[in-house]
Amino acid sequence: MLIPVEDGPAIVVCNTCRFSADAREDAEGRRGGAALAEALTETRDADPRYAGIAIQPMPCLFACSAHCTVHLRAPDKVGYVLGRFTPDADAARAILDYAVAYAESDHGKVPFAQWPQGVKGHFIVRVPPAGLLVEG
Repeated sequence: MLIPVEDGPAIVVCNTCRFSADAREDAEGRRGGAALAEALTETRDADPRYAGIAIQPMPCLFACSAHCTVHLRAPDKVGYVLGRFTPDADAARAILDYAVAYAESDHGKVPFAQWPQGVKGHFIVRVPPAGLLVEG
């Protein structure tokens, strides 16, 4: 059931997510999550700034009410689930820009002033790392 992956900064992308709030698939029959996973991989591979961020596709993050969902995670850092993205290069770039700042942060907290515009309003939940909680 579980597949081992590298334990570093990663964007786990739901590759079965709906294309949008209103459509399960695009005109070619492709799910939004698959399109977002492809956009993330292509954008990451085209820019060396993103080289340290893994893209890890996974079926269903169980955030079905928020299409095109990703989980940003890294060891001993607070994780974040974000969704409601348009599965394109602009969204991929914003997610990856945030992921770089996240990977460079001490505990996963990126100051709001450093958030790319493209991730604002897309946060769904934050997840504490195993054995830790976020203090008040």
